[in-house]
Amino acid sequence: MSELGVNKVVLIGRSGGDAELRYTAGGKPVANFSLAVNESFRSRDGEKKDHLEWFPCVCWNKLGEIAGQYVTKGKLVFVEGRLQTRRYDDREGNARKVTEVVVTQLRLLSGNGSGNGNGNSERREGAEDQSRGGNTKAQELEDPLDDSVPF
Repeated sequence: MSELGVNKVVLIGRSGGDAELRYTAGGKPVANFSLAVNESFRSRDGEKKDHLEWFPCVCWNKLGEIAGQYVTKGKLVFVEGRLQTRRYDDREGNARKVTEVVVTQLRLLSGNGSGNGNGNSERREGAEDQSRGGNTKAQELEDPLDDSVPF
């Protein structure tokens, strides 16, 4: 009997740079970008501390094309997906391992680092996207991480 497992990641953070759009040898679009997520907490002595964590993200197919077009440095982004670890050889032939977020839902929460709330859109990959008809949502959202990430 197989056991039930869950592999789901939900993040809100700022893009560390413009998404890099490439195409596989088979013509499949894929976009990569890094996401900076800041966590604020108070230490035992009451001092406010910040912890910044970086997550590599990958988007495939139509979602990859959208990310390549709209995910730019400093944008506040909501991503939902799953963690995946893969192995590869770098240019010097050394074996490397990377754990990344394979994005299945992408929502742009702000137009840029200024937190002006424009440019909101949502896109899901796969069957969910088909059932939604590719609609986008335009909502005014607050920018809770506006001064959390140092760029």
